Amino acid sequence: MKAVRLHAKWDPRPGFKLGPKDVEGKVCWLGSKVWRYPEVRVEEVPEPKITKPTQVLVKVKACGICGSDVHMAQTDAEGYILYPGLTGFPTTLGHEFSGIVVEAGPEAINRRTNKRFEPGEPVTSEEMFWCGHCRPCADGYPNHCENLHEMGFDVDGAFAEYIVLESKYLWSLKELEGVYEGDRLFLAGSLVEPTSVAYNAVIERGGGIRPGDNVVILGGGPIGLAAVAILKRAGAAKVILSEPSATRRNIAKQLGADVAIDPTRENFVEAVLDSTNGMGAKLYLEATGLPQVVWKDIEEVIWRARGINATVVIVARADAKIPLTGEVFQVRRAQIVGSQGHSGHGNFPRVISLMATGMDMTKIVSKTISIEEVPEYIKRLQTDKELVKVTMLNP
Repeated sequence: MKAVRLHAKWDPRPGFKLGPKDVEGKVCWLGSKVWRYPEVRVEEVPEPKITKPTQVLVKVKACGICGSDVHMAQTDAEGYILYPGLTGFPTTLGHEFSGIVVEAGPEAINRRTNKRFEPGEPVTSEEMFWCGHCRPCADGYPNHCENLHEMGFDVDGAFAEYIVLESKYLWSLKELEGVYEGDRLFLAGSLVEPTSVAYNAVIERGGGIRPGDNVVILGGGPIGLAAVAILKRAGAAKVILSEPSATRRNIAKQLGADVAIDPTRENFVEAVLDSTNGMGAKLYLEATGLPQVVWKDIEEVIWRARGINATVVIVARADAKIPLTGEVFQVRRAQIVGSQGHSGHGNFPRVISLMATGMDMTKIVSKTISIEEVPEYIKRLQTDKELVKVTMLNP
């Protein structure tokens, strides 16, 4: 079968020392420190087979290109990949996917029915493969599993025709049937994972909001746009997005944004203060991946706002230092939290239910493509910000 694979050279940066969970020449939890000269190409690979009673064979119907796919294929001036997280190459890319169950092992249990998965069930999957027995997993934090693997990062992903997965990572999309027809059901299903990343960031890690609070989202990529939709449905009085792209600002308005700032033409701090009557926001989401650019403005608006107790959630991945002023967070009783991943606390089924009851995230899909076009669009998305979500559709 065809698959989109990424190859890279293992060449640790001078002075970098491998961590206790890194595997020499194969896997590193700080990918931008070791992987060089990435190459993405479509290859023929063997079709996967079920080998365990708990596994499910899924025919891939849709798989979106994530910013992390782009950054794994994008390099700095020295040829090192930009993505800073867990990576192991070569691997098949793709983790934002949906598909149809083809075959299920006898112990592959469907949470929807509490019975074995049946062929034909539409499904999506978590991309973080947690073990379930380490201390973080036992404490309810599977995103921080000590034995973590990630689909499309260090194990084969879903830019392919078929994929085999453990049933515990799968979630049924039956709830979306009748709401989304044809390919739209699978497009929606492929957006459950990135939308769950946003849900985890603003609801779980950020602590959510009280209806009537104001929120600010910096960055109108898929995660930022999903946060717009989630927070408006959570009761935010003002949802404010800061994003240079007019296309993305327009989509944000469709998803519920009340104010859309172009930071290249407007003063971000003044715009936030003006639109909130000087109160600022309860929650700020840093979804740009450019903390060295945006952090100064986040601090200034927190400092000048009349409201206190703000939370800044960092969701974008970046190998960059944050220029932090502790005094601002002390005096304004503000806090910073980091957010990684999507799993735990029932994020996936809640996002699916939101999609089934009117939160239509398919509005962010700019283009659908074939598997052969995936390498081209991974490269194009490095510079073309008029494209938001590009999704592979298999026949």
